[in-house]
Amino acid sequence: MSELSTSETPVLDLLASMTADSVEASSLDPQTLVLVRLAALVASDAPPISYALNLTVASDVGLIPEDVRGVLTAIAPIVGTARVAAATGRIVEAIDVAIEVAEADFAAEQDELAAAEDDA
Repeated sequence: MSELSTSETPVLDLLASMTADSVEASSLDPQTLVLVRLAALVASDAPPISYALNLTVASDVGLIPEDVRGVLTAIAPIVGTARVAAATGRIVEAIDVAIEVAEADFAAEQDELAAAEDDA
């Protein structure tokens, strides 16, 4: 049995592996690669989780919101305003989820710190 199939997150692990293979095979620099991937997400009408995963990488490679807006602006005449508007909504949803997760993680850390202080 492969390592991916025994993982607790086999689908996410597979996607991560596929992404890593794609990055390795591409001749594009990391920032350009992420921008192209964002354009492809819009063109394929991707769900919010796809944006969440790719926006995390975008941030990691130093892209800023203006870069994402630039991609949306550049591709609008090709994919259409409805697809760009839908993508914008999905990006907002992905950011909202990321904020909720960060807040939950922060709250859990605060609870752990408080519990440790109570035990001390």
